[in-house]
Amino acid sequence: MTDHHSTMDIHTLVHRLFRALDARDFTPGWMDALFTADARMETPLGTAEGAEAEQAAKEALGRYARTQHVASGILADVDAGAGRGSVSWNALMFHVHEDDSVFTVGGIYEGDLRRTSDGWRFSRVSVRAVWTQGRPPMLPDAEARAVS
Repeated sequence: MTDHHSTMDIHTLVHRLFRALDARDFTPGWMDALFTADARMETPLGTAEGAEAEQAAKEALGRYARTQHVASGILADVDAGAGRGSVSWNALMFHVHEDDSVFTVGGIYEGDLRRTSDGWRFSRVSVRAVWTQGRPPMLPDAEARAVS
């Protein structure tokens, strides 16, 4: 059973994640405020865990001049007593290239949650693109081939 306090905390966690990504708020401790130490991030650019996830997020966002992530339809299912849960939401993601062209993605985020002494944190976040429009970034494998 999901309690309303946990649901509100999880909604806030989702919005804080998107705000941190768009503001490039990578001050020390930003990951700790959102993720467990062993968190796993799964994106179209790859999968990273723990400390590597922070660097992967910075590199992914560094492909764009600016971004805007919009979350809607947040559904949280938690067992507050067990301190675990899951969340999913729809996302519109706008990625602006240096030349001001826009790459837009409509996708679905899914995550696993763990309650820590500091509140709810993501232990896994996965994003799946449902549709795209515009020029996507060059993916790491393509970059490596272009250099060699």
